[in-house]
Amino acid sequence: MVSMTPTELAEVVAAGESFTVEFKRGQRSAMSDNDIVDAAICLANGDGGQLLIGIEDDGRITGLEPRHGTSTQPHLLQAMILNKTESPLPTAVEIVELDGMPVAVIDVPKAPVPVGSKSGKYVRRSLRADGKPECVAYPLHEMLSVGLTAQGRDYAATPARGARIEDLDPTEFDRFRRMCAAGKGDRTLAELSDQELLRSLRLVLPEHDNELTLGAILLFGTSTSLERFVPTAEAVFQELRGTTVTANETIRLPLLRAAERLFELIDVRNSEQELMVGLHRIGVPRVPDGTIRESIANALVHRDYSEVGPVSVQLSEDRFRVRSPGGFPAGITLQNFLDDSKPRSPILAEAFKRAGIVDRAGRGIREMYVQLLRTGRGVPDYSATNANAVIVQISTSDADLEMVRFVLEYEDADGRVLLLPQLQILHELKAMGPETTRELVEALNEGESSVRTHLARLIEMGFVESRGPGRNRRHHLTAAFYRLAQSSEYVRLQDTDPIQQEHMILAYVDQFGSITRSKAAELCHLSPGQARTVLKRLTEAGELKLRGERRGSYYVRPNGT
Repeated sequence: MVSMTPTELAEVVAAGESFTVEFKRGQRSAMSDNDIVDAAICLANGDGGQLLIGIEDDGRITGLEPRHGTSTQPHLLQAMILNKTESPLPTAVEIVELDGMPVAVIDVPKAPVPVGSKSGKYVRRSLRADGKPECVAYPLHEMLSVGLTAQGRDYAATPARGARIEDLDPTEFDRFRRMCAAGKGDRTLAELSDQELLRSLRLVLPEHDNELTLGAILLFGTSTSLERFVPTAEAVFQELRGTTVTANETIRLPLLRAAERLFELIDVRNSEQELMVGLHRIGVPRVPDGTIRESIANALVHRDYSEVGPVSVQLSEDRFRVRSPGGFPAGITLQNFLDDSKPRSPILAEAFKRAGIVDRAGRGIREMYVQLLRTGRGVPDYSATNANAVIVQISTSDADLEMVRFVLEYEDADGRVLLLPQLQILHELKAMGPETTRELVEALNEGESSVRTHLARLIEMGFVESRGPGRNRRHHLTAAFYRLAQSSEYVRLQDTDPIQQEHMILAYVDQFGSITRSKAAELCHLSPGQARTVLKRLTEAGELKLRGERRGSYYVRPNGT
């Protein structure tokens, strides 16, 4: 640790206690060795931080009483913490003079695995409802979750001590074989015996006389064995209408059966909008079937089974919401989860893939995005995800049928499928209007080079046009897009596309010296609002300049009067 200066310490004290800074009184009668150890453990089981001894809770500096004869020896304080913790907690300790009084500054690292005292006390840092920090008991299930994650261990590979083959349900093995034999399942597993399936799916431990694992219980266990070995294996389905719960079902079943039941509950409630494309009637579901399957399967497979609480599936008039206990696995964030696949339990994920429930190539989340955009809906919303749960929300309000029609018409005529970034760009421009490249990069959470590549392709295809210089260059949908979508916008644009509109307005200004908004609307067959948009675009591009105010306003060339 770099030594802290008195000035730096004063700044820390002035900022007050926080999740990573703890003040403690310095009198020996108020702060025993065990109290110091507990305070260090608390910070270590949070995000680490600084323990300052000799500071009152209100920030007053009262100093540290000598702890080793007539002084306090930093190395002895450091050794005491190391020797009284399990696993040993390495800290860095120094004594800093502040206002003429000694203060012990103990730098506490974040522990990679849960740390406790030799006496068996485990506490962790937490925040109260008022935002103030405190130390609370560290629940066993939370420690287990952190420990397994840190060690890279699969919960499903944990031995189910005392479990026997009788704790597994033969009908669940039959269910798995049936799934493997159908659709996208792994047909090679469909003919295997129960014991062969357990070995193929890594659900027994050969080095321990083929002892069953918790994964075997989760996938094939009886109700009794689930309750005994994995009591957290629970899901809840709710249907909401306004604030009224119209359906409420608790599901305590092995995972494959639980998934099927949740699919059934959603399927009977998944109404459709109708769309005519040529002579064909197309049903557009509130939530695409593949999206339902992927989101529910992800919640069951990737949840943290050491966490208390059920998987929650809700369907309401405006959204489909799935909540899975436990945050993203280590290394997965909201920024990279679309492209990086790192299941919390590779064993359970592999079983669901081989059963054909989810994508075997690990592209399930990307497929959800594609399905939703193709059916005229926004992308899945994961923004509510936190350290305690992964939460995905999907809008179930009316779909953008114009977008659906465009996709179907284009792909039917061209024979090629639109890629995800292309769908995202088209959806964003249709929903938000003209945007710059930077705005698209931020909205899509994609790299700039990728956005530029797919923009160029859409421009080649004739569905996007770009106008304006440099950073102010904005991209918008063309009349060709609206024509395929059979949008009402096309009725207004069919006489003049956006480029023609701009040329007509500029030509008018060049000939007559100025133009008003109403004249622009009349000239280009636009509504007043659309005319305002075109004029604003030309103004931002430096082609026109606004003169006058309100009803007296008009537009001229920048060098005009």
